[in-house]
Amino acid sequence: MKISKINTMNRNKILAATAAVTMTLASCGEQKTKQDAEISTQQEIEQPKNQTADIADASFSDGMTGKVFQNYQQIRMALVDSDADGVQTTAGNLAESFSEEREDIKKIAIAMAEATDIEKQRELFSDITEKVEPMFKESISEGTIYKQFCPMAFDGKGGYWISNVDEIRNPYYGEKMLKCGKVTEAITK
Repeated sequence: MKISKINTMNRNKILAATAAVTMTLASCGEQKTKQDAEISTQQEIEQPKNQTADIADASFSDGMTGKVFQNYQQIRMALVDSDADGVQTTAGNLAESFSEEREDIKKIAIAMAEATDIEKQRELFSDITEKVEPMFKESISEGTIYKQFCPMAFDGKGGYWISNVDEIRNPYYGEKMLKCGKVTEAITK
């Protein structure tokens, strides 16, 4: 009887220990999934870089111009990617940046936000560039921005844009002629 009682006690201890280990492992498993970190490949890291506007190294003397510049760069990158929906969204944001004193630029941004054709958006981008360039030049307080030019845009008439990097990423042709163009001016303060 003593032996069977000892075996029963040992069995109960083993069952209790097994249950405790199982519960510990199960709860550790839950914690592990909460703490898991996925390791991205180089390609996964680089893909989002290509889909977002580069961060500007330039600063501007007023917040409104800085916001306009950031939206402008996002539109530029959406055009580089031939992303008409992205242009519409960001152009809407750009339009909200302007007060009544800049109604001319606001109207172009609204037209761009309403346009669904990427080529029409590119024409309007050229119009906006012409209007915002003096604003950027007057307000830059730190860093460098680049005036760039594609001689083939708009049936050989050419088209300018302002970039926050000196690398050519052509918004007028996107992937068709991504590197067509040149830096015509480095704008610094």
